[in-house]
Amino acid sequence: MSRPIPVKLIEDTARELTARAAIDIPADYREGVRRARDAETNRIARFVLTEMERNWDIATAERRPMCADTGLPRYYVRAGNEAHVDGGFVALERALRTATAEATASIPLRPNRVHPLSRVDHDNNVGVHAPEVTYAFEPDADWIDVTTVHKGGLFGTDYRMLFPGDGVGGIKRFFVDTLVEFGKRGLACQPAVVGLGIGGSKDTCMRLGKEAACLRVVGSQNPDPTIAALEAELTALGNHVGIGAMGFAGTSLVVATHIEIAYTHTGGMPVAMHSFCLSSRRATARIHPDGRVEFRADPGWFTEYYRREGIQ
Repeated sequence: MSRPIPVKLIEDTARELTARAAIDIPADYREGVRRARDAETNRIARFVLTEMERNWDIATAERRPMCADTGLPRYYVRAGNEAHVDGGFVALERALRTATAEATASIPLRPNRVHPLSRVDHDNNVGVHAPEVTYAFEPDADWIDVTTVHKGGLFGTDYRMLFPGDGVGGIKRFFVDTLVEFGKRGLACQPAVVGLGIGGSKDTCMRLGKEAACLRVVGSQNPDPTIAALEAELTALGNHVGIGAMGFAGTSLVVATHIEIAYTHTGGMPVAMHSFCLSSRRATARIHPDGRVEFRADPGWFTEYYRREGIQ
């Protein structure tokens, strides 16, 4: 049995991840935006993309959040099957909540979390089911991966219950309809990584769509060639609806499209869509029982085990 991972190490790592997610734009997304800028022919949209990069550089240099709205901090925890946490997973969750509260004050993050009815705000982004913690597991491992994502909590999400007869054409219509609606009404900050969850139940496809948007790196493809081809086709479609960066006319609406699927009810084909805005805020670290912490660019969330199809 491996030694327990110190809970204080998890807390310190989560606090650092929260700062990195708020301040430092991931390199894969930045490269995707550079490609979008180089291909953009609309003068204003191209100017916006250039200024976005300047803003990111200033945020990194001055160690300040790159956007005033720092979204809703949440965590994705992948635990190796042989991993042990000092104090157990209750202690891990307490560490994540403590790190969130302390980071809200020290970075600072905007205290966005309020009670939905009374609007009570503890000024620390902590409350009932806040921050959210989503778990996954990995065989033959004794480490814990912690990924912090600061995802906007208001707009950029939609759902549609399609049916088998709608087919891929129905998915394309939903994708374009939603992008246009987002763009016309200012419901997303473009350009964006768009995640689609297809299948499962309604809550499953909503979860997968968010994970696809937030936890896959730009340039990755779904291992299923048919789904990978649909990802590329949807990205091309999204960039030809006439909307560019921040709603101006252009061709820079979608940086990448990521699709994840789940087996679903024989009578339906639910689809959910999430837009991870231009503040693509995520940061990942792997924490080892010997005290080593590896900060990584790729969350590595969608492993072969996570996507497994058979019983094992």
